Amino acid sequence: MGNLINILVTDKQHSHFAEKICTLLEESAKVRGTGIGKRDVNQIRSKIENGNAVIALCGDEIAGFCYVQTWQNGSYASHSALIVAPEFRAMGLAKKIKETAFFLVREKYPDANIFGITTSLVVMKINTELGYKPVTFSELPQDENFWKQCQGCKNYDILLRNERKMCLCTGMLASFNKEQKTKKAILL
Repeated sequence: MGNLINILVTDKQHSHFAEKICTLLEESAKVRGTGIGKRDVNQIRSKIENGNAVIALCGDEIAGFCYVQTWQNGSYASHSALIVAPEFRAMGLAKKIKETAFFLVREKYPDANIFGITTSLVVMKINTELGYKPVTFSELPQDENFWKQCQGCKNYDILLRNERKMCLCTGMLASFNKEQKTKKAILL
């Protein structure tokens, strides 16, 4: 891949990528054996059009994606649906997308606590490099809508059995630093 990959905050011109993103997420979840890959195309399109997503493009081809979501009246924000197309993996692209999403949150929601939950070792490593620390689930949003997202996961019964206090996922919370600079785009 000798082409330049642009990582951008999305807008309406990127909405036509929503279906391809949903397909990438679902195919990746099948390969990993997890259940949280399926996303509603209208939800993805809305995130894109509202500038609450980051897209990586190699020319007109989608290389990666991630969207931002807020919880509890903006006091928490998370990055969801991080995906890199198979032909663009092992290039450090996931970290660059996640980093851009991190700065997008800092710009749009400066007071939000940035968090995530994951079973992915790759995402845990990226989060750690971005300053996230493992936390108990009690430090995460208690918003019912946040936890509803877990329903598609094959481990959902574990989460319920443990009264949403623990699961196979690791909860991670970013260090809060208002001095961090924002970025609009990163080039690989």
